[in-house]
Amino acid sequence: MSTRWFEEWSDAERTAYATRFVRLARRGQDIDGEARFVDALADRGSRILDAGCGTGRVAAALAARGHDARGVDADGTLIEAGREQHPGLPLEHRDLLDLTADDGPFELVVAAGNVLVYVDPGTEAAVLRALASVLAPGGTAVLGFATDRAYTVADLDRDAAAVGWHLVHRFSTWQLDPWRDDADWAVSVFR
Repeated sequence: MSTRWFEEWSDAERTAYATRFVRLARRGQDIDGEARFVDALADRGSRILDAGCGTGRVAAALAARGHDARGVDADGTLIEAGREQHPGLPLEHRDLLDLTADDGPFELVVAAGNVLVYVDPGTEAAVLRALASVLAPGGTAVLGFATDRAYTVADLDRDAAAVGWHLVHRFSTWQLDPWRDDADWAVSVFR
């Protein structure tokens, strides 16, 4: 597999990353901001896909809030760690490009942590098409990523429009800080 994630992160770095949020939580740091954001957008008991879930941290927090949450990630190391960290949480080792309508529908799809900037260059639009295929009619898609990468917010808006999504909100943090063109992070909500 030749995504930016696997090109930029060594096996050792990915193994260390698998426990990063566990370490942060032990130090008392808030690791649930993305899940609180998504929870506020979803009806209780919503079926939610954590796309590019890593260890399933966001999906686990959403499940704890009463949602039917599950995760998919192409990194087997992270999925394996997630299954240990969150027993019983449905986490699947799978490429997002392999998602089809048969995997849905989900009321909400979230790709929280730089997912689109780590996919194989040139596949971002195809990943959004795959995510759109599993999203229920009228569903919500939430995507967050750093703005200093090759894939830009303008690229996201173009690709989202191509799958029929329209932008509802954009923030510069998961804490709802207003969007600024010079923000280093973008959280975009589409319907």
